[in-house]
Amino acid sequence: MSLPDSDRVQRFVVENEAVRGQFARLGASWLALREHGDYPAPVRALLGEMATAAVLLASTLKFEGILTLQLQGSGAVRLLVAQCTHDFKIRGVARFDPARITESFQDLAGDGVITATIESERLASRYQGVVPIQGESLAVCLEHYFSSSEQLPTRVALAADESGATGLIVQRIAGEGGAGVDDARAARARFELAESTWRETESALAGLAPDELLLRPAAELIQRSLAGRDLRLFVPRPVRFECRCTLERVTGMLRSLGEAEIRDVLREQGAVTVTCEFCHRPYRFDTVDVEQMLVAASPVPGSDRIN
Repeated sequence: MSLPDSDRVQRFVVENEAVRGQFARLGASWLALREHGDYPAPVRALLGEMATAAVLLASTLKFEGILTLQLQGSGAVRLLVAQCTHDFKIRGVARFDPARITESFQDLAGDGVITATIESERLASRYQGVVPIQGESLAVCLEHYFSSSEQLPTRVALAADESGATGLIVQRIAGEGGAGVDDARAARARFELAESTWRETESALAGLAPDELLLRPAAELIQRSLAGRDLRLFVPRPVRFECRCTLERVTGMLRSLGEAEIRDVLREQGAVTVTCEFCHRPYRFDTVDVEQMLVAASPVPGSDRIN
């Protein structure tokens, strides 16, 4: 089934009010992301929500790099990772205990933390925010993240099934005021209007059922959440699945293991095979490949070495 507005992320604002938001929906990108993963329905849904959340978080930022959203807990899903680049290329993976799977978010996640890491390729910088897992859903956990890390009142709605995943995020941002009496009055009026909008939006988002999130068009969902407001919807951006694994990255990882360990694996198995955990692409290195790799990693004779 083809979902409306699939594989896109769209920003919107309420004109003249300090309220903004983003809408994201994954279709073909979601199917490609989990093509090689065999996930039980509850894990699949949680991974879909996580991937959508990564897109939503990336859409709130101005950066060039990668955003990684990671859940590590004591529940049935011990690790959940979703990554989104600044141009909305996504990938994700889940590690779980099949014997412990239930429908409950608390059972799936358990006790632990959710970490958002932002790596800027251009500036070679890294930012990391961490919040404890708390609440009855991933959406609630993300609301806590925004509240604690950015001090922004935020409401999040997420849903995912076997066909697609959808997310909607609305934020109450700080308004601007003036110095004069008239400016102060205008600022107060804008504040009260934004507060009214915010309360109504909270109620509308709370009333959205998962099926509505997944099936209704983006414009309809946004307008319903902000009924009667002067909305401005920006041009949607495309979202697609793309794994970042490469031969060079895998080779670098193998070299970091050390020559002795690589040769042990080669001796026992006849080849060294590394499979990407995100896309399950296998990288196979036979004896000739390994020798070439180790020679390329060896220091030039006569060069300085640190022993």
